[in-house]
Amino acid sequence: MKLIRNILLFGLIAFFSGCSDFLDKSPLEDPSTSNVSTASDAIAIVNGAYQPLQWAKLYNMRMWTLDIMAGNSIVGAGGGTDGVETVDLSNFVTATNNAAALDIWRGPAPGILRCNLAIKTIPRMDIDQSIKDRCIGEAKFLRANYYFILVRLFGDVPLLTEPQNPTDDLQPLRTSKDKVYELIVQDLKDAAELLPKRETYKGNDIGRASKGSACGLLAKVYLTLGNNVQAEYWCKQVTTLGYTLNTDYSDNFSATNKNTQESLFEVQYYGLTNAGFWDNDNQASWLSTFMGPRNSSFVAGSYGWNQPTEEFVQSYEAGDLRKDKTILYEGCPAFDGKDYKASYSNTGYNVRKFLVPISVSKDYNTNKANVMVLRYADVLLMEAEALNEQGKTVEAETPLYEVRKRAGLTDRSLIEGLTQDQMRDKIIHERRIELAFEGHRWFDMIRIKNGQYALDFLHSIGKVNATSKNLLLPIPQKEIDANSNLVQNTGY
Repeated sequence: MKLIRNILLFGLIAFFSGCSDFLDKSPLEDPSTSNVSTASDAIAIVNGAYQPLQWAKLYNMRMWTLDIMAGNSIVGAGGGTDGVETVDLSNFVTATNNAAALDIWRGPAPGILRCNLAIKTIPRMDIDQSIKDRCIGEAKFLRANYYFILVRLFGDVPLLTEPQNPTDDLQPLRTSKDKVYELIVQDLKDAAELLPKRETYKGNDIGRASKGSACGLLAKVYLTLGNNVQAEYWCKQVTTLGYTLNTDYSDNFSATNKNTQESLFEVQYYGLTNAGFWDNDNQASWLSTFMGPRNSSFVAGSYGWNQPTEEFVQSYEAGDLRKDKTILYEGCPAFDGKDYKASYSNTGYNVRKFLVPISVSKDYNTNKANVMVLRYADVLLMEAEALNEQGKTVEAETPLYEVRKRAGLTDRSLIEGLTQDQMRDKIIHERRIELAFEGHRWFDMIRIKNGQYALDFLHSIGKVNATSKNLLLPIPQKEIDANSNLVQNTGY
């Protein structure tokens, strides 16, 4: 889906504080929405709500770097101060001026503002009801996703549900996370009712949020909240919509075969752009460029970020087909005819699953691969977890085995006859391997056993600085300086 760049964003102002660099990038020609009246206008407003997903503050960098904080990998990169903000996060010495925390705090803001504009404006428009419903459903799905990112990383956050104007209170208080989750759940339930099935989208509309997107994200929200009955229900709703696993695990990350039968939601890129690589309007995915082995010619760019740890690599079971599709190691199958050398990385490993051959992306800024946000394998593993947590351990074997079978782990006896605790450990391990480097591991770690799982795991791999305060990021000091009503998270 080629997102429209020039969109009317009326009265766009700062979200969490009195300052935001996004203000400089959005036109403010008209403070009203009186001249927004057609279906094209409605679609344009919603298209604008998708755009911040593409930026480096969210899925093009900060979301996947959470796997570094989770201990799956190290920054790597060029050393020195290159990526120092992520190094600090991963060593749990994060200060309130951390640039990554500031990015993630600000990243959802323009998307939320644009969603609020759509949700406020579109219901009043005299347009085809199916277009109206779809646009409102998309906006509610997106708003829920933006807030879901924020509430898991920061806890209580300002909750804004109306388009803001210069005369409004620009220094909102943080709202209880319980209230934030109430909005998220309601938005996703509304979206599940309003959105069409994915098969209805054709041409440039392919990749928009669909009913399956909303059902899958709602399952993840309920799992995070510990409501396993509802998590199971919404996982099964996804299955009834016809989603299936791709035969080949690698098809989930292909630059030439996107929005597959396994995909519930992806951030869309089309590779070609007149904007600079570092600009928000850039239409190239950064993953291959950033993760390509440094000082190699494997892919265009090759910055060498996100290098898997030895501990992560050793966690693969014998015969797991995902290993050779996920990481590069000395002696692994050649990539695009090139043999990998351990010397390319500080750990001896690089991420493989997102790399795009030069024959497909000849320059560092032409990668058209999407970024996967939610896919059916994730849903199956969520279903297995929800079943097991309800004491339905035998039933949990079926969705778990479906994921393992694709990975070549066909001996079902390895997951049969387990206790609930043993099954829980097996599912957690499976999520780590199946979803590696896709930005899920940190969120899994902090929700299991109310975050104690995260601390136990981090301490086991030598991250002894991690304490309960680190389960949330600090509120950036810049934002507190601009909004005196913001209160810092405990311990920072």
